Amino acid sequence: MRTKGMGIILAGMVMVLTGCSQVTSAEETALSLMREVNQGEQQVEEDRYRTWYEVFLYSFYDSDGDGIGDLEGLTAQLDEINDGDPETREDLGCNGIWLMPIMPSPSYHKYDVTDYCAIDEQYGTLEDFQVFVQECHKRGIHVMIDFVMNHTSSQHPWFQEAKSYLTSLPNGAKPDPQECTYVEYYHFSREPKAGYCELEGTEWYYEGKFWRGMPDLNLANQEVREEFRQIVEFWLKLGVDGFRLDAAQEYYSGNTEENIAVLDWFNTMVKEQKEDTYIVAEVWNDLATYGKYYASGIDSCFNFAFADAGGVIASVVKGNKDAVFYGNALVGLQNTLDRYSDHYIDAPFYTNHDLARGAGYYGGDHSENQTKMAQAMNLLMSGSAFLYYGEEIGMKGAGKDENKRAPMYWSEDGSSIYSFVREAIRLRNMYPEIARGRVSLEEKISGKDICAIRKVYEGRELLCVFNLSDQKVEVDLSQVTLGDKSTEQLTLAGMLVTEALAVNLSEGRLMLPGYSVAVIR
Repeated sequence: MRTKGMGIILAGMVMVLTGCSQVTSAEETALSLMREVNQGEQQVEEDRYRTWYEVFLYSFYDSDGDGIGDLEGLTAQLDEINDGDPETREDLGCNGIWLMPIMPSPSYHKYDVTDYCAIDEQYGTLEDFQVFVQECHKRGIHVMIDFVMNHTSSQHPWFQEAKSYLTSLPNGAKPDPQECTYVEYYHFSREPKAGYCELEGTEWYYEGKFWRGMPDLNLANQEVREEFRQIVEFWLKLGVDGFRLDAAQEYYSGNTEENIAVLDWFNTMVKEQKEDTYIVAEVWNDLATYGKYYASGIDSCFNFAFADAGGVIASVVKGNKDAVFYGNALVGLQNTLDRYSDHYIDAPFYTNHDLARGAGYYGGDHSENQTKMAQAMNLLMSGSAFLYYGEEIGMKGAGKDENKRAPMYWSEDGSSIYSFVREAIRLRNMYPEIARGRVSLEEKISGKDICAIRKVYEGRELLCVFNLSDQKVEVDLSQVTLGDKSTEQLTLAGMLVTEALAVNLSEGRLMLPGYSVAVIR
């Protein structure tokens, strides 16, 4: 989450209606080359593997002219994300939407909730939400909501009741939960501790690790857990398909085992109500740490190792690491997660609302092509891949959080980055092996510029070959077989190109133009 109690700096914004460049003949050629090869039927399976589109509703699309994005606006733009028709090729093709917090809150980011069973009035009504969910489901889009369980707003009635009660106590008196049950919903102390804030007008302090406006909840309290059981039931009845758990490593800051225990409880509680609910946790840490959280039984943890300007993907695209480093990291990731779960679903993402946008990571003549390749490296990973709104058109934003969550640009489709990302998602939807496959590295043909990844799923195999250089490269596939297919039987099943140059496969020789990807079957 990583946010503070900021004012509504984005209030009064206007949805930008420009930002995409005009289509050039080279871009048209690159798109037509990809479309000529990427012709397979969409094979989206009804499981927890999805391609999720992260939306900050505040900044997405304003339907009523008040300068704030809303549910009606997002619903009106659903066909841009997925129109529900696999025969069309103009929509993005994402089949899941993750909504950042939509519950009532005093802050623009809404990570400090005042009512867990309502929609913030800036965004619309519960009826608007129900219409949104229905329209998503018509298109095969699953809906996941951000679930902030680490803390509430200091304006939440639970906290206000506890504060009022403690304020009324004589100095030195011991709180009685029989008189006010809410005093055990939070962590109160008469001693100032690290991460604690003064409760004004009293001798008490309360835990608020993020800031004083976000008091931390006591998730060991059975009444708090029952509150959340009912809250989960409320949203599941409205048709929600999943929950993104904010700040899961802060439930008990510095105590991994206790955090895992909370996730174990939450996962069990949710899936007793709806077994196919998808759950992904934010554990902002290294792989060695967040890998342990899979022992809780939850579906996913966000893959921070590959994300951000210093992550695996950007390090390889920048040339700080050889291309083969990406493949070795994928295998290492798989080996780590295997230790904790036999049913995990990795959750790769490249950027999100807390990180600088990816298009700003690169400079120079090849920056746009590098931006495209980074998106491909994320979207072709196994697991449930996440795409942050605006990344598909190369939006930029860094520094303060408001810049990272700036208004979505809307215009006619003229972005070559958009076309490239759309084709990457199409390949992901065409071949279930891409999202669900077990990974191995083809070491003999991987190196400084080339990384070749084999994926195996239900007896089917394919090869993803990445050229991370700006130069044309020939790759010898004469020693490569896939399943029962010999080298001579291998076919080019998909390609992603950043320039008007095609990928070619002939007699075991793969020709890859600079910054391109081939999918071989």
